[in-house]
Amino acid sequence: MGLPVWTIAVGVVVLFLLVWTAWTLTRLRRLEARVDRARTALESQLRRRAALAAEVAREGGVPLEPARAAGLARAAAGASLPWTPDRELAENVLGRELRGLVRELPRMAPALAEDLTGTAQRVALARRFYNDAVRDTAELRGRRLTRLLRLHARRPLPRYFDIDDSFGELAGTAGSGRH
Repeated sequence: MGLPVWTIAVGVVVLFLLVWTAWTLTRLRRLEARVDRARTALESQLRRRAALAAEVAREGGVPLEPARAAGLARAAAGASLPWTPDRELAENVLGRELRGLVRELPRMAPALAEDLTGTAQRVALARRFYNDAVRDTAELRGRRLTRLLRLHARRPLPRYFDIDDSFGELAGTAGSGRH
């Protein structure tokens, strides 16, 4: 006499659940690492953009009005805040200040204008990669069985980083006549 069929069926279901749980936990750890790497890349690009904005405010080769240069310098300093919800606001303020400089790009030192435009495009890409990683993590953690088993329930869910990063697109159109 062998084991009853229902015992084998329960065993298969439990084994499947264990394998699925192990796979999901591994996937969640990989997604968490992906979010961390994307966040590091995004922070790096945001710091680079703030440093370039501060440089433009100091000596961009463009005669900026003192009030405009001071506003750009304040926005660059504000964008150097640690990663908090206020950081998005500070980055949006810096983005508005930089969009105000799009017409000035042809008058800037070519290397600085190119660096500023390239950094703005890299910020947009880094933000998209970060938000994609956050979305994938939220989607996996939001699945019914993942929630039911409370996988990664103690870890905070990463937040999207939503800023208006349209400078790269505007600068690309503004600088196209220069080349």
